[in-house]
Amino acid sequence: MLSIPPKVTDRAFARLAEINESADTPQALRVAVEGGGCSGFQYEIKLDAPGSDDLVLEGQGQKVVVDTVSLPFLADAIIDFSEELIGARFTIENPNASSSCGCGTSFSM
Repeated sequence: MLSIPPKVTDRAFARLAEINESADTPQALRVAVEGGGCSGFQYEIKLDAPGSDDLVLEGQGQKVVVDTVSLPFLADAIIDFSEELIGARFTIENPNASSSCGCGTSFSM
């Protein structure tokens, strides 16, 4: 089954561009799904170099990468950047998650 790749918002690409502006070596934003967290799965979002089998989403000269194992969990998800009172962070709006917890980094399917 072919899944729809996640989308990255302009805001997320813009924030990544800001982060990379001050970095010595610009990096991609890696979005991964791992077992664990309070709902069974959790997101791991970090700066990383793209791997050979990663899906690379490009925009504004920036790259967001997703590994092949995480990809099915992130089908049709939206990777965004939100600035709220509790802090600014990359967020994931995931239509595949049946429930998520308040922290927004953990979900179940």
